Amino acid sequence: MPYHSGTAAAVVVVAALLLAAFLFNRVVAWLLCRGRQHEAWAGFVRQMWPALEPLSYLFALAAAGARLPLPAGALALLRHAWAIALIATLTWLALRALGAGEALVRRRHPATAADNLNDRRILTQMRVLIVSGRVLVTLLGLSTALTTFPMVRTLGASLLASAGIAGIVVGFAARPLLSNLLAGLQLALTQPLRLDDVVIVQGEWGRIEEIASTYVVVRIWDERRLIVPLTWFIENPFQNWTHTSAALTGSVHLWVDYRTPLAPLRAELQRLCRAAPDWDGRAVVLQVTDSGPQAMQLRALVTAADSARAWNLRCAIREGLIDFLQREYPQCLPRWRGELDSAGAAP
Repeated sequence: MPYHSGTAAAVVVVAALLLAAFLFNRVVAWLLCRGRQHEAWAGFVRQMWPALEPLSYLFALAAAGARLPLPAGALALLRHAWAIALIATLTWLALRALGAGEALVRRRHPATAADNLNDRRILTQMRVLIVSGRVLVTLLGLSTALTTFPMVRTLGASLLASAGIAGIVVGFAARPLLSNLLAGLQLALTQPLRLDDVVIVQGEWGRIEEIASTYVVVRIWDERRLIVPLTWFIENPFQNWTHTSAALTGSVHLWVDYRTPLAPLRAELQRLCRAAPDWDGRAVVLQVTDSGPQAMQLRALVTAADSARAWNLRCAIREGLIDFLQREYPQCLPRWRGELDSAGAAP
């Protein structure tokens, strides 16, 4: 009879502690929700609260565990399970904290502004560091949970004697992963590329869409995705059209006859640029850059705020100049010249 009464009392204590933890969570949640008018605070609460709430229940169970009338083996098993649950909860809390920090940085530095060079630099550093932090937190939580098992601790102690050989083997096996992680940290610090940078990689024009822990996703202009290891950007040259500024100078080449007047063409180029919404007003130049036996080459230089506008502007200028030549100076289009020699004709 005393055993049953002690069990009932322990159950009542456990239920009371869990109820107190539940009420405590509700009060804290109500207090936190009072600050939801601040968007940053509301986002932080949404990220952190799911991982914070289980902690109160774990501490309530820890306080009630000593009062349970269970055998020593069962109590040891419960304590072990509680330790693993606490490690898992703290690991989850750290991962949620990294996610909350990432969301806060993204909110304060959106990459949608016209001049987003500094924002993209901060987002790139944050992305690489967050990915590396998640990998480290997960490995730390997993290793800490494994060390709570006596068998794993014994195995670790037995491997210390051969740690040198094991380290060499693990180093060779993990060399690609470690090299990519180190390359990611180097990219985050030196920043030869950032998120949304316009790059030329292996002859393909695209934008940096994602920087993961071991690879970079390049979104090519025709919606394909090019997956490139991080180490490739450290070991190989590539073009970055938005490294310091997104502004570009575009060129348009035309072959015309030597009789083409240049003054009207320059005036038409000026008119086309002023009418084009993609021209940024920095420069417009028309020059003769080459000459051949049949025609001369003209090069028009125009400027735009970014690569997409530069491409559209070049196409518009090329079409406008060709239309102007066809309409006003059709005789100035490239042509072949020949001469007939009557002396060499057949009788």
